[in-house]
Amino acid sequence: MAVTGDNIKAWVRTGKLEDAQALLNIQKEVVAENEYLITVSKEFGNTLKDQIQWMKRILENERETILVAEIEGKIIGWLVIQSPKRKRLLHTGSFGMMIQKDYRGLGIGKALINELLRWAERNPLIEKVSLGVFSTNIRAISLYKSMGFVEEGRKIKEIKLNETEYVDDILMYKLV
Repeated sequence: MAVTGDNIKAWVRTGKLEDAQALLNIQKEVVAENEYLITVSKEFGNTLKDQIQWMKRILENERETILVAEIEGKIIGWLVIQSPKRKRLLHTGSFGMMIQKDYRGLGIGKALINELLRWAERNPLIEKVSLGVFSTNIRAISLYKSMGFVEEGRKIKEIKLNETEYVDDILMYKLV
C-alpha cells in the first residue's frame, strides 16, 4: 500500500526475515529515546539472532504479522501484532509500533495501522485489535482515537519513570 504526503511516498508491506537488522536498528533508536516505551536502554539487549527468531515465530503464526513502512527501499517504521496463546483469547491481538523520529507526523503510523486493520478484517481468526499507550503520549492517543480505537481501561500509575514520576497505561481497542 502506498502512502503519500508532503513530498513523501512510503510503502507498507509485510515484513520479511531479511528486514530483521533494520527493525532491530529502529527498535534500538526508539528505546534509546527513553520516552514512550516500558523498556529502557540498559534492559534492551536483543541481538540480530534474537530478532530473526522472534520474527520467524510471528511470521509463521496465522494470527500474527509484522508490517514495515519504507521510503525508497529504506525501512523507516514497523508494526507488530501478537496474539495470546490462551484459547479464550485467540480472537484478540495486541500491537506495538515504532517509527524513526525523523518520519513521525507524516502519516506513516496511520498507514501502518490502516494496513493492520485491513489485515485483521481479512483474518477470520482476529476479532479485536488492542494496544497499550502511555497517558502522556498525546499524539499517539489522538491518532488511535481518530482511527476508531476506544479506551477500555486505564492502569493507574502503571509505569514508573523515576522515583517520583508515574504515568498511566491506557488500554484501547477496536473490534474488526
